[in-house]
Amino acid sequence: MDLVLLRVLFVALLSVVCYFLQPFGIPGWPGAAVGALAAGAVIVFELRVRALSLRRLIGAVVGSVLGIFGAALFCLVLRSAPLGGATSAALQIFVLLLMTYVGLLVGANKGDLLNPAVLGTLFAGDKPGRRSAKVLDTSVIIDGRIADIAEAGFIDGMMVVPEFVLRELQVVADSTDGSKRQRGRRGLDMLQRMQSNPVLQVQIVSDDFPSIREVDLKLLELAKKWEAKVVTNDFNLNKVAHLHHVQVLNINDLANALKPVVLPGERMTVLILKEGKEYNQGVGYLDDGTMVVVDHARKVIGRSVEISVTSVLQTASGKMIFGKLDENGKSPDTGPRNVPIEMTR
Repeated sequence: MDLVLLRVLFVALLSVVCYFLQPFGIPGWPGAAVGALAAGAVIVFELRVRALSLRRLIGAVVGSVLGIFGAALFCLVLRSAPLGGATSAALQIFVLLLMTYVGLLVGANKGDLLNPAVLGTLFAGDKPGRRSAKVLDTSVIIDGRIADIAEAGFIDGMMVVPEFVLRELQVVADSTDGSKRQRGRRGLDMLQRMQSNPVLQVQIVSDDFPSIREVDLKLLELAKKWEAKVVTNDFNLNKVAHLHHVQVLNINDLANALKPVVLPGERMTVLILKEGKEYNQGVGYLDDGTMVVVDHARKVIGRSVEISVTSVLQTASGKMIFGKLDENGKSPDTGPRNVPIEMTR
């Protein structure tokens, strides 16, 4: 309410000033109307400026100042040119307006780069910094492993989180479904954890594509605009990104590549947790989540046993290891063990 009152007073004051001072020789009420229109234009500009982020506002101011400085240097050349007074004045005004306008737009557009972590890119050039950026999608933030990977130093450059991804995370975190709500809050916690790490460069950008409704397609368009890579664990987004010729870093591929290599004939210890699909099978899991299917292990459910690997199957969802026990619950070819006997006197 106070802002509305101030704006009304501003319009009235400027109208009264123009009514009495008669700018450009416009007398009386027409001058007041011109003052009111000018005040209205200023208010519209103020509303637009209020909607800008602080980074874009600083960028717009810096761009405008640089534009005015460049126009002043250019006008020095025009003054020494053999032109008429009116022509020279018109060109100088045109150059001033042009340079100020271009500086304002470019500065506002590049204002997101005004980040203490990436100020060096303003002098080293825009393209190299953007090309090393990684655009994070919603699924990889919720997954949480990206925080550990980044903190371990396996992802370099700036990690970009678009505001439309944050909105999607917030929708998931506010869901009435308890499982979805927990996943959304986990994603927000992971993002806050990465932002609080001074070593990592996490930047939230306001770039949006209103004509595109799907979040995945917006991510691809942003990656094309920034010439960046998309980090995800979404299988479908991975396929669509390849169709759009966008580079993808799939953390599931990284996890599969880092799984320990197991060869047939090797022995390992595994905890049998449940029955398998086939008769007399037991199923266990390694620490990384790899499923281990063991023959003749139904009777040892709940126990850690040593098995011999018979084969390894690579599937789209990961690896499966198959092993077997002998009838006595021991590994094949396992001889008797020396068990220490406690001596008593």
